[in-house]
Amino acid sequence: MIVYRHFKNQDVPALVDLWNSCDLGSGAARRFSSDAFDQFVLAEPYFDRRALIEAWHDGQLVGFAHAGFGPDATGSRLCQDPGVVCMVLVRPPFRRQGIGRRLVELAEEFLRSQGAVALQAGESLNRNPFYLGLYGGADSAGFLETDPLARPFFETLGYRPAESYRLLSRELQVGKLPFDPRMVALRKSVRLNVLDRPPASTWWWLVRHGRFDSLTFTLMPHTGLVIPGIVTCWGMDLHTETRGRRTVGITDLFVAESVRRKGYAKALLCEVLRFFREDGVAEMEVVVPEGNAAAAALFEGLGFVSRDRGTVYQKLAPA
Repeated sequence: MIVYRHFKNQDVPALVDLWNSCDLGSGAARRFSSDAFDQFVLAEPYFDRRALIEAWHDGQLVGFAHAGFGPDATGSRLCQDPGVVCMVLVRPPFRRQGIGRRLVELAEEFLRSQGAVALQAGESLNRNPFYLGLYGGADSAGFLETDPLARPFFETLGYRPAESYRLLSRELQVGKLPFDPRMVALRKSVRLNVLDRPPASTWWWLVRHGRFDSLTFTLMPHTGLVIPGIVTCWGMDLHTETRGRRTVGITDLFVAESVRRKGYAKALLCEVLRFFREDGVAEMEVVVPEGNAAAAALFEGLGFVSRDRGTVYQKLAPA
């Protein structure tokens, strides 16, 4: 008999054991400690034990679903719509018995009880309350193609693809770094500045990205007040342990509208690649939304290639 209940503090080792028993593909960290799960998931200030729903059979944890919410437009508090089914896992011998379906139903009930009108399956970009650093890549990108059971499972439950992402990566210690002649002139007008966080860090950034080792790079003009470009990079430590190579993720690339298409983004990223190559990093990674042709062209021009794809699924909640 399957018993469904909410999370209890003593469940952490069982949750980690369940995670490591499931083949989630190359986009999932593996063999991490209970302390890591506690740090990245349970220690979030908005963690609600009612949203982490577990399935038990004869004293063994056989599945869990975890629900949550992203931030509002200001990044200063949670927004209860849409609700996010962040993760669903069922131990392989217990699959195809309706356990995953029931776990999702219970997660949906929790989200609706908190005010969700729309439901999303898979964390993405800012709507990623828990599993950045454990699943996905440089940013959250829904459920990945290398996790092939996700799509048929969620489509059976009435979810449909809503957002798609590409995970791009670049080897840093092989070959030459890219060069653009415009960079010579740009270096005369700006300098690279390194910060420990973005200048306008929101509450959401602090509770999510702020728990990772990160650096923010800006191009600072010698004259004028406009910062032409800014990008943040973070150490994907648990993925590094899984892959056996040091990996750094790129997020939050921004170029001021007044100086776009003038080479600032490429100049900034070239400096970032050079910085991490000299620091011994083996691989850089970035997540690009499908349809953002400019971003894809920029990173592909810098030698990034596709590593995986991710999909976010959406389901409208009944009125």
